[in-house]
Amino acid sequence: MADIIQPRVLKGFRDFLPAAEIQRADLMEKITRVYRSFGFVPIDTPVLEYTEILLRKSNGETEKQVFRFEDNGGRDVALRFDLTVPFARFTAEHAAELYFPFKRYHMAKVWRGEKPQAGRYREFVQCDIDTVGSDSAAADFEILSVMRTALHAIGVENITIHVNHRGIFNRFLSVLGVSEKSEDILRSVDKLAKVGKDEVAKELTEYTGSEETAAQILTYIAGAGDFDATLDLIEKMAGGPAEDSQRLRDIRAMMKAAGVEATYVLDPSITRGLDYYTGIVYETFLNDLPSIGSVCSGGRYDNLAGLYMKQKVPGVGASIGLDRLIAGLEQLGITASKGSYLDAEIYCVEADLAIHYQGVASQLRAEGISVEVFPDAKKLGQQYAVTDAKGVKWGILIGKDEARAGKLTLKNLKTREQFVGYSVAEAAAKILESR
Repeated sequence: MADIIQPRVLKGFRDFLPAAEIQRADLMEKITRVYRSFGFVPIDTPVLEYTEILLRKSNGETEKQVFRFEDNGGRDVALRFDLTVPFARFTAEHAAELYFPFKRYHMAKVWRGEKPQAGRYREFVQCDIDTVGSDSAAADFEILSVMRTALHAIGVENITIHVNHRGIFNRFLSVLGVSEKSEDILRSVDKLAKVGKDEVAKELTEYTGSEETAAQILTYIAGAGDFDATLDLIEKMAGGPAEDSQRLRDIRAMMKAAGVEATYVLDPSITRGLDYYTGIVYETFLNDLPSIGSVCSGGRYDNLAGLYMKQKVPGVGASIGLDRLIAGLEQLGITASKGSYLDAEIYCVEADLAIHYQGVASQLRAEGISVEVFPDAKKLGQQYAVTDAKGVKWGILIGKDEARAGKLTLKNLKTREQFVGYSVAEAAAKILESR
């Protein structure tokens, strides 16, 4: 007999048992409904791309994280590390077939070879939305609005969305005369929450060659309290009013018009380390669990599609990191677990009634009930144990006398309450009433 191979998964990867996968699927369905309600349509792209496509506009850290290899045809390929870069390639390749502005959503797995930790895995799901073909405050605000609405739809309301504008920060760096170090400075600032002010100050002094310049950058990213006061401060430090600061003022006005301004704060320390962001950027935090990091982030990337086409196609988008969000919800005790989608189970009380049970099940499904028939005439205790593991709420028992009379017994498996002599229609009504 051949040696048995030990079943195991790679570090940073996971299997999902039904309860976990149902939870994930339910959240994705709710998020999908919100995305669609704002006019976004679905697309899909391959999990493998040419490496030059994925890494054309990235930093060294990104290159370290991609799963990259040579395929059987000798091509240099890599697994996608996000859904935005493939979407830029998609836009360039299908520009003649699309209408603009084009609004898409894409929910799929991505892969990053980073160190696994709480809420962070090497294989995970992103729930993306993007609008391309519009460089407007309206498009920016719509993404921010969708983020808030989607999270509220899944029961996550105690959130704060931190907003910033890379353009204002870039102008500020120009005033300081350190524009050539912008990428290093941006990445350093982006680590503020992780490594602390002292470490960032040390890095900034190294990059700029001046403790005074580093101190000015720290003053800038600290802000001035509320949204409007902070905007006045960073606008002044960046050299005065300009299109980028006016964009934030317009977005702020839209927030107020929609009555949602309390959800958003202006946070100059939010820079998003990826190089392709050029305008507004944002990250979303759970107020009751800020330590888990951002669960939804994104920004404007006006030049990304330009890597693959001559025509400039401005874009803005966001991504919900589903796995990190679920990890946060579990820590907060917000999630509910269920082992199936069933409303009811028809128990196999009599093996001779197997055909009758299937007929009853068909009638219940016609009434909108999710139901299955237990396939084997095992002891009722064993059948109950299986449905209990699945979290089924209702049990249906039909003996020979009930079958002849066209009746059944409906049992609430949570309360143990029984309803004897019900018709199929009455049972269906009772189950639907309890949903």
